[in-house]
Amino acid sequence: MEFINYLNEHLDIAIISAIILAVIISFVPKIDFYIESLTKAFMLISVFSLILLTLIVSYDVIMRKLFSQGSIALQELEWHLFDIVFLFSIAYTLSKDKHVRVDIFYEKFSFKVKKIINIVTILFFVIPLSVLIIVEAVPFVEMSYMQNESSGDPGGLCCRWIIKSTIIWAFLMVYLQSVAELKKIYYQLKHHKGD
Repeated sequence: MEFINYLNEHLDIAIISAIILAVIISFVPKIDFYIESLTKAFMLISVFSLILLTLIVSYDVIMRKLFSQGSIALQELEWHLFDIVFLFSIAYTLSKDKHVRVDIFYEKFSFKVKKIINIVTILFFVIPLSVLIIVEAVPFVEMSYMQNESSGDPGGLCCRWIIKSTIIWAFLMVYLQSVAELKKIYYQLKHHKGD
């Protein structure tokens, strides 16, 4: 925890170190393959959670509407599963280049300019944001664990630190996927012929 406190106090050093580390790691042979496999595993967890979420919501609606019975624990589980679906699919979305792009000029740029924009975006936005969220989330999760935080509602779920820790895992995967993206972009630029 002292290390996280140090990173919290020196966030600029943590972010610069994370950027440098990402660039260095991106040159490790086949690192992108291993990271992509891990990203797919997290996406499978997200898909399974979405299926489970759909079943639980359907069951909950039927029980409430037809039998006037509801469960606070089930409703909270729905929120938790939604969190997992959303958080664990961020890295996969990045890997498929399907994230939201607001830049109306991007599509008109040449291949090389697009790749340079992607590198700058990863190095100066995605990685710093990932590091910031991880560093800020660790004390948040630790406090929840130490307090044995649970739902304030009767019949709600316990162990809130488990679902809160998905924030850390999700953005760790975003950081790692950023490393894989840097490697992919490097090879795309290296082997691209034309503009």
